[in-house]
Amino acid sequence: MSHTTLLVIAAAGVATLLLLILRAKVQPFVALVVVSIGVALAAGVPAADLVKTIEEGMGATLGHIATIIALGAMIGRIIELSGGAHAFAYSLIERFGSRRTPLALAVAGFVLGIPVFFEVGLIILMPIAYGVARASRKPLLVYALPMGAAMLTVHAFLPPHPGAVAVAEAIGASQGLMLLMGIPLTAVVVLFGYLVSRRLTRRAHPMDPAVYAEVYGAPDTDGGTSSAAQAPDGTPNSPTPGEGGRGAAVLTRPAIQGTDVRPPSFGMVLTLIVTPILLILLGTIGENTLPAGNTLRAVLTVLGAPMVALLIDVTLCGYFLGARRGWNRARISEVMGSALPPVAMVILVAGAGGVFGKVLVASGIGGAIADVLERTGLPVLLLAFLTSLALRAAQGSATVALVTTAGILTPLLHRADLSTAQLSLVALAMGAGALALSHINDAGYWMFTKLAGLDVATGLRTWTVLTTVMGCAGFALTTVLWPLV
Repeated sequence: MSHTTLLVIAAAGVATLLLLILRAKVQPFVALVVVSIGVALAAGVPAADLVKTIEEGMGATLGHIATIIALGAMIGRIIELSGGAHAFAYSLIERFGSRRTPLALAVAGFVLGIPVFFEVGLIILMPIAYGVARASRKPLLVYALPMGAAMLTVHAFLPPHPGAVAVAEAIGASQGLMLLMGIPLTAVVVLFGYLVSRRLTRRAHPMDPAVYAEVYGAPDTDGGTSSAAQAPDGTPNSPTPGEGGRGAAVLTRPAIQGTDVRPPSFGMVLTLIVTPILLILLGTIGENTLPAGNTLRAVLTVLGAPMVALLIDVTLCGYFLGARRGWNRARISEVMGSALPPVAMVILVAGAGGVFGKVLVASGIGGAIADVLERTGLPVLLLAFLTSLALRAAQGSATVALVTTAGILTPLLHRADLSTAQLSLVALAMGAGALALSHINDAGYWMFTKLAGLDVATGLRTWTVLTTVMGCAGFALTTVLWPLV
């Protein structure tokens, strides 16, 4: 089959995938599997080999990432239900002070975003932003915007989040190197996003009356407001945008719902979040610096395997945040089990992305795409960013954008004979594309704007602009790092 025919089939497959997700509202997992089958048959994959190809693609992907995603979700769930996330955020606010509370919440979003999925993290931290806004008499967006953007940044860039894990497995990148380069990179992006958010929140924005009443209290009968001066329509009654100023208040730490003992300490939560990261980094450093056959290298390699590192951390979380604080074994098991249903579909979507990638390779489409992309003369880093950006803008899901981009570009990346470090940087460039352009077809956009009380236009002017600027900044940083790897 000619390259032209294969490319037409690939283009029709991607177009069909977008139509199924956007127009027909088909669940992404089902859409990916259906399109993979259609593309395989159209490209001439023998019917007898079709099921085997799908099973190999699904098995090769899920065999590596399913355990990692599941263990990461368990860690996040234990931290959430133990009250650790709230305690960590409030401790940061106390340490940073009222004038730097937006920065404190951005840091909280960054750190807690590593073990906690974006949607869950937003639900956990948004009530804290509500309380801070109420106490300081400032617009909610001042606190919520940098916090939410920080969590989305980690979600797009770093393991153990599903998109990053799936990309690493598909293209052969190292999760350890992704963390080693990605943590400082995302920290810079989050800080830059915080500075940009200060400009975006200089003026008051209209706010949904229901959210306004929940944050600031219902209007008084005499026409005033019970706890804040912000009007839902953004009139001059609004709290003064920006940081500091009269009316700033220190938020009182409330009791954490669902816990019967004092919440865990800041140091405990931070240690448990950092432990798997340090183990993975130590394993990566050991593999790259110690000679083969060295006993220490063997030990670090085992402990630094993402699955082992996360399994160790789940055990530590279960003991220090659970058993040591009064949870019995049944409750610990129940909490761990409750983390799995929300991520089951995410795991299946990642697996279906692996099926799509396998079909592209088995059908010869991957090679045809690689030939065309090579002839464009564009650097692989830019191709990775632009492809994930286009798919993110088109269909909304960062995870789907990442797994689809990996499937499309894997043949080209393997042909380019890149080092593991370069492949890891390419994975981060894909993450930058998946961070940008969060807009009306993204569930995360609607979740943030509804919780923050924003209308569509305001959400596009603030959330979409900020995520796009941060995504471009992340890609710029990967280009700076490229000559160094």
